[in-house]
Amino acid sequence: MDGILNINKPPDMTSFAVVSRVKRITGERHAGHAGTLDPLATGVLPVCLGQATRVTEYLFGATKTYRAEVEFGKTTDTYDSAGKIIRTGDASSLNLETIEAALVNFRGLIQQTPPMYSAVKHQGKPLYKLARSGVEVERKSRPAHIYSLDILNWQPPVVTLDIVCGKGTYIRSLAYDLGETLGCGANMKSLARLKVGPFTIEDAVTLPQIEEAFRQDYSQKYLYPVDFILLPFKAIVVNHEQQCSLIHGASLSLETGTASTTGSEMPDNLSRAYTQDGSFLGMLKYDSETRLWHPEKIFLRKCCER
Repeated sequence: MDGILNINKPPDMTSFAVVSRVKRITGERHAGHAGTLDPLATGVLPVCLGQATRVTEYLFGATKTYRAEVEFGKTTDTYDSAGKIIRTGDASSLNLETIEAALVNFRGLIQQTPPMYSAVKHQGKPLYKLARSGVEVERKSRPAHIYSLDILNWQPPVVTLDIVCGKGTYIRSLAYDLGETLGCGANMKSLARLKVGPFTIEDAVTLPQIEEAFRQDYSQKYLYPVDFILLPFKAIVVNHEQQCSLIHGASLSLETGTASTTGSEMPDNLSRAYTQDGSFLGMLKYDSETRLWHPEKIFLRKCCER
């Protein structure tokens, strides 16, 4: 079974547990999610099945949209409401103007320090395992791109934010840093992922819906094709000889198609490849030195009949 399911992850469930549940429902052993959501968080969690697990890297880099509730006045060890309160502060003087002024520093390219309770590894061990053992280590800051950050609602001491960001952004760290900037502390009260690349919350389906679809044999209704997440890349159509050459690992001189690159900017050295009958062949990578296209990931393994 090859394809992608747009799962609406429920709260208090790990992303790994969602994948395990999907494996049991579908019977597909090869499955993985494209971007971890914290147990507290809900929303869009693409789960790739079969051959689609080979394209998860293209979703990892996709732009993501979140809706977060940030509660001021309480700082927790996990940076979210599931953690232990380690500090309190006075948030009574906060207003929309002061919050908006602080948000200016969190737009664009920023630096973030991953929370201790995260999957980032230190000397091969996930930070959250060290944190659970009471060990805290120094973490290096890393760049994060915040494309937009807007206030949706303000009900003191909770502000609701809509956030569009790039890969590797920690919304919990953003909540923590915002609280530190305002001097009263803060934690992420709730988080919902509204969009990952082309997948939206409006089209996401629950685990019970998926289970029913597979039981009643209409699962194709929810299964996106492998190349769905690759549509922003340009496309190339190859003939029979070129198809067979690429399948056997050869590099070729090809002309790129004219498919538009809507959404985030896609690298010009990557392209989708299709056979003349419209079948998805795979991803190709261009080498500017040799001026040849190399087979990066090939999904079709048989040459078509002439």
